[in-house]
Parts: sequence; structure tokens; C-alpha cells
Amino acid sequence: MSEPLTVTGIVLAAAPSGEYDKRLVLLTRERGRITAFARGVRRTGSPMMAAANPFVFGQFVVYEGRTAYTLAQAQVTHYFTELASEFPGVYYGFYLLEFADYYGREEKPEKDMLNLLYLSCKALTNPRLDNRLIRCIFELRAMVINGEYPNVFSCAVCGSEEGLVSYSAPRGGLVCKSCRTAMLGEEAGMEVCGALVYTMQFAASCEMKKLFTFTVKDEVLREFEMVMGRHVERYTDRKFKSLEVLETMLG
Repeated sequence: MSEPLTVTGIVLAAAPSGEYDKRLVLLTRERGRITAFARGVRRTGSPMMAAANPFVFGQFVVYEGRTAYTLAQAQVTHYFTELASEFPGVYYGFYLLEFADYYGREEKPEKDMLNLLYLSCKALTNPRLDNRLIRCIFELRAMVINGEYPNVFSCAVCGSEEGLVSYSAPRGGLVCKSCRTAMLGEEAGMEVCGALVYTMQFAASCEMKKLFTFTVKDEVLREFEMVMGRHVERYTDRKFKSLEVLETMLG
């Protein structure tokens, strides 16, 4: 058996495996996204039963196998039980987990993505913050970490940093007024206000700890949702099941 390895991470998904086991997907600071089997955790009285569930954050002792890890111990820092009782907050949470699973890289350190996910789940438990804003900020920053974010700092056509007035999905970012006048249809994109341009620039570049320290007006948030919705749809190749459930629930 390999030497024990201690990793810091969060459980992204958990599913039954066999009669008493669970198959876990974890996002870890040291090894990125890993699969770990928690043996016997579905037995009554298992000391790790509560730790083998989505949203659980802490330190996990695992043994590395040929194709997966085996979970030996867990020291939980946060269960996010307060999130589990929040509706629709918990559904936003499951979407964040699924989004992180999509972008999480295997066997590569994921310190930034793990920090972002933890802070975002904490933000979902704050009643003063709008879940829709948390979702948009998380999507944008997760895509920044992985290099697929919309260009929000300069015109995606000419490179100008002035007069950014629209978001073009085909161009992958913001477009200035001069370039937009020469474009048609989808290429020209949707108009956006200056407040949204500033919001997206701040969310894409600020210190991680400042991500959820602000709010925006509802009209700015609606634009933010539209921009990120279009960008995620165009630049990812997965239909997120948790997002479909969330959208159905919210009507």
C-alpha cells in the first residue's frame, strides 16, 4: 500500500458504490480533482458517514491506487449545513460544485479554484448577498483561473481600452463603440452599461477575499447574468444538470 497522503479539499460529488461504500469526487489544493472511494461509510455508525457528502470541506487522508484513491480519514473544517437548509441557495451550491468539477484539473494543484469555491459557498450562506450575483462572480472568476474568461479589459476587435459598450459572444469579450458600429447581428453583441464593465473588471482581477464585498443594482445584475449565460453556453461543452434543475425551480 502507498504512503498516506493528506490533502485539503471539498467534496464535489458523492454516489453509492456497492453495498456500503461511496465514490467521492474531491477538489483538492494539492492534487486537483481526484476520485476517492470511502469504504464502509454507508454502514450504520461509520465515523466518516457525515464527511462523505457534497460541500464537506476539510483535510482528507487518502491512499493512492492505480486508478483512484482510498479515503482513510477526514478532519472536517466546514460541513456547510447552513447551506443545505437554504432554498434555493443549496441549488446554487450544487451548480458551483458541478462547475468546479468541470474545470478542475486532475493531478495538478488547484489552490485558486478551491479557494474560490470555498468563498463562494460561504457567500451563499450570507442573506445580504444575492445568489444570482454570487453565481455570476463565481463563473467569471472560475473562467479567469482557467484562461477562458471573456475579455473585459479591452475591445476584443481592436484592443482599445476605451468606450467598451457591448459584449460579443463570437468575439469572446467586450467591444468598443467604434468597432460595434461596423458589426452586424450577433457579432455586434448586446449593449452593456459602464457599471457592468467596471463590475466585471473588478471581479476578474481583485484579490480573492474582496470578491463578495459588493452589490450591484438589479439592472446591472440582469446584464451580468445575460453576459455570463451567453459566455458559459458558448465556451463550455457540457449541459450542467444542476443548472437545469435550478432554472426549472426558479421558473
